[in-house]
Amino acid sequence: MLSDIINRGRLGAYQVRILLLCALAVVFDGFDVQAMGFVAPAIRQDWHVGPAVFGPIFSASLIGMVIGSLMLSAVADRYGRRPVLIGAVIMSGAVTLATSYAQSVEALLALRFITGIGLGAILPNALALTSEYSPGRHKTFLVMMMACCLSIGAAVGGATAALLIPDLGWRAVFLVGGIGPIVVGVLMLFMLPESLDVLLRRQGAAQRATVLGILRRIAPQVALADDAHLVYGEARPAGAPIGQLFSDGRRATTLLLWLMHFANLAILYFLANWLPTLVKDAGLPLRTSVIAGTILQIASVFGAVCLARLITRYGYFRVLPASYLAGALAIALIGQVATSPPALFAVVFVVGFCAIGGLNGINALAVASYPVSLRTTGIGWALGVGRFGSILAPVLGGILLANHWSISSLFLVAAVPALVLAGALLVMRRRARQAEQAEAGTGAAWRRRDA
Repeated sequence: MLSDIINRGRLGAYQVRILLLCALAVVFDGFDVQAMGFVAPAIRQDWHVGPAVFGPIFSASLIGMVIGSLMLSAVADRYGRRPVLIGAVIMSGAVTLATSYAQSVEALLALRFITGIGLGAILPNALALTSEYSPGRHKTFLVMMMACCLSIGAAVGGATAALLIPDLGWRAVFLVGGIGPIVVGVLMLFMLPESLDVLLRRQGAAQRATVLGILRRIAPQVALADDAHLVYGEARPAGAPIGQLFSDGRRATTLLLWLMHFANLAILYFLANWLPTLVKDAGLPLRTSVIAGTILQIASVFGAVCLARLITRYGYFRVLPASYLAGALAIALIGQVATSPPALFAVVFVVGFCAIGGLNGINALAVASYPVSLRTTGIGWALGVGRFGSILAPVLGGILLANHWSISSLFLVAAVPALVLAGALLVMRRRARQAEQAEAGTGAAWRRRDA
């Protein structure tokens, strides 16, 4: 079985090359999202427009990402992850490059929407390929680190914008953000293999030879004859990939993953959009509010690394519920300590570590919850549904502020999604235990029958 051979193999140069290409694609995904927030003030000054025009522009890319996640993920599982990922990377780079020449708000709005469609397809395919080509003992850690590249890209995007805008203007940021993905996409054309599952489904002599060549590079210690019978090791469900997310006992898992991604992205985007503003409104200097936002992102990277290690050792359901319960408490505390910078920074670090860092664990859980033939569709739809949380949470924050809610009350509301996440994880853990007990009971019954 292919999956057994890959899991027994070592993390060699061939897989590292695949992971680096996918990681670069995800980094530029995060770069694009964060850089737009930094260039907006420069565009306002250049075009003499008010801040209100940027609400639809920010939303346009998010809506595009919903469409890309939902639609292109199913296309990738059916027709191939390699062409969809490469096409999404090159398309998003080309449109970002075109954005550097935009001359109007309307053009910027349209270009950001199209860019979002490409960006929405990058992470699901990158996570699916990472999972497929990673040895079993490294799989969870590498999938979480791949998702963490979004945060790394966001940090790089912010730093690049800060360096380029004062001397070269805001258009230079889009030049870098466009050329980079195009270069990565071209490298992928020559260096990125197709999914092994997709190659086996095509059942051609050339595809079979390609699979054998890849397996011999991944696991040279396994002797494979040229006429070896190759199967992936997982049943391939019939029918449309989207419909299969709700069949064969996957309905509850799919709905729980959608709920978790919705809640998680709601937390992330509420804090990313409103934390600096609310801290400043609490009476602290602008510099302090910026530091708080930066700590949130840095802590999320530390959290992703540490939680990946803990999950690898103890499992998703022992680590993530506790992480989100601690994150919910810390989010609720932000409003209580917002006037004390040392306490604020400490609490925000816990939020970033436990709640935002946990997002990568949820992504890895989604990868582990679906067979390889449905993996991109499952991840893509979970992320696509989650994007609605990223759209609605900042809007809800604005509505509550307009109705004069206090800062402490706002952060109490913001803690609710973290509690929902912890609850959903506990439900999924209970279902997993029930499934294990049922399987153990069936095995015992067969043993008694054989006796």
